[in-house]
Amino acid sequence: MARHRIGLALGSGAARGWAHIGVLRALEQMGVRPDVLCGTSVGALVGGAYLTDQLDDLQEWAKSMGLMGVLKLVDITFSRGGLVAVEKAFELFRNPRTDVRIETLPIAFGAVAADLATGREIWLREGHLLDVVRASAAMPGLFPAVRHNDLWLVDGALVNPVPVSLCRAMGADVVIAVNLNAEMSTLPRLVAGAEAGEPDPKLPLGGPKPGDNPLAQMLARLGASKVGERTRFFASQLLGEKEPVPNVLEVMAASIDIMQDRITRSRLAGEPAELVLTPRLGHIGILDFDKAEELIELGYATAMSMRPAIEMALKRA
Repeated sequence: MARHRIGLALGSGAARGWAHIGVLRALEQMGVRPDVLCGTSVGALVGGAYLTDQLDDLQEWAKSMGLMGVLKLVDITFSRGGLVAVEKAFELFRNPRTDVRIETLPIAFGAVAADLATGREIWLREGHLLDVVRASAAMPGLFPAVRHNDLWLVDGALVNPVPVSLCRAMGADVVIAVNLNAEMSTLPRLVAGAEAGEPDPKLPLGGPKPGDNPLAQMLARLGASKVGERTRFFASQLLGEKEPVPNVLEVMAASIDIMQDRITRSRLAGEPAELVLTPRLGHIGILDFDKAEELIELGYATAMSMRPAIEMALKRA
């Protein structure tokens, strides 16, 4: 009997995508190697690194990135159509191993993007690897749209965050999917009860809040003492702080988070995989690119904890 073809669908999730590295490490340890690999957005990026034997390089780069590494990629002028200077980001990955067409890769590879003009889901199954990954990962607001085959393409998360359907179309009989959006991240300052003056249980009393300016953060770190609270109160008056409101990045990240969650639920309900791995990442935002080490560990732990289910799914298929 012919062996069933295994498909691996790596979902979107921006910074959370580093968890895919841990999942791939765990699958390798189990001896599970896909015959088809499809990715959306950061899933396409990690999948491309895996198929070109550069997962180690990507992991080391992600771990060493840190906050300053993220800031170096920022284009504050928005002159290139997004917050991130895409040339800086993707030139880091340009080398002889990435200078290939995806149809020549040793494992069938596909990525999902969205047509900016029509909203159609576009399946990318041929083309230069970096061009395909750039198109699939062109997150609105962060990366500019990518011109590909006379179409302007943007992030595939807008239409198909976990590309199970593409895996099926490319011949996979059993699909293992990785959904990084099972838990939405929260805005610490906008939790229920905050408007009534109730403290956020996830933050120490008087602790720094996202969006605080550096001076306010420094004063907040004085602690939860009455002196610290009074100092923060007077500092907020001095700095002209009013009712906390989310900044532009928080709004953008939370909105994309909501969108991905809703679309993922709908697509997986209609196009289920044999097994879905769902790392618990609600405490990590989609722009927390400096938390690679924790994300990789969480991805690995999730896949290893599901080893019996993975083996059973592969046997039943």
